[in-house]
Amino acid sequence: MSAPAIAIRGAIKRYGEITAVNGLDLEVPPGVCFGLLGPNGAGKSTTMRMLTAQTLADAGEISVLSYRLPAESKQARMEMGVVPQLDNLDIELTCRQILSVFARLYRVPRHERHAAVARALEIANLVPRAETKVSDLSGGMRRRLLVARGLIHRPRLVLLDEPTVGLDPQIRQELWSLIDSLRSEGVTMLMSTHYIEEAERLADIVAVMSAGRVIAQGTPAELVREHAGERVIEVYGTPERLAQVAELAARNGWRSRRSGPAIAIMRAEELGEEVPDGTSRPANLEDAFVALTGEEIE
Repeated sequence: MSAPAIAIRGAIKRYGEITAVNGLDLEVPPGVCFGLLGPNGAGKSTTMRMLTAQTLADAGEISVLSYRLPAESKQARMEMGVVPQLDNLDIELTCRQILSVFARLYRVPRHERHAAVARALEIANLVPRAETKVSDLSGGMRRRLLVARGLIHRPRLVLLDEPTVGLDPQIRQELWSLIDSLRSEGVTMLMSTHYIEEAERLADIVAVMSAGRVIAQGTPAELVREHAGERVIEVYGTPERLAQVAELAARNGWRSRRSGPAIAIMRAEELGEEVPDGTSRPANLEDAFVALTGEEIE
């Protein structure tokens, strides 16, 4: 079997009295899109920084592409691409200039640089904007340029840290299409996100993080089936009615959660005739996430 693209064993990272990563175990096989799903503060971004050696773990073992970190972090960085959460593009440079600079930084051979830049521009759908300065690009174009920059050297692994955070839904869809195309090409990706729909749509495997560790892992369908069941009943009504339904669920030991203006009761297929009248729908990853963590995230 191929060695994992990422292997983390017992990683701990503290910032004073705060433990951001708390005994994290994580293994990412090659050739998959692996999603780290969790609310802000779950430890996702700290994990990403440890994988690039921007932050050093206080304990544990980390390897990336079979390189041990932090001792071999430079070698690992040369073979991975990184798409940061924050836009750190030089606004005075054009798209082509930025990609050319990073082609040199990543030691793309001189005779291959022109083709590498052209390929990156095409992947990110930025060919018509090749000579446009970053300051004149839209938010979605800038995010696509960040992805193109991370791919300039054909990395074996790409780290995507909250790739669509703060973007409007239309631009987010554009980025999803780009990430999905990379997945279809077999690029190994580790993507941190707090958007449940993003993890459900893009990730082959999802690890749910809470309080600095992984609390569940599997395909989106496996997580839903194991932690939320097949069907959910959503009961709508007045606040008094919803309070009654929540009390009924608690008394019977049913897993339930507030879902907008309704109470959602999970594993409805197992509950018989006592379930109150409501709207039946398939269970989803958001149901599973709330069942696992007790938290709602957007």
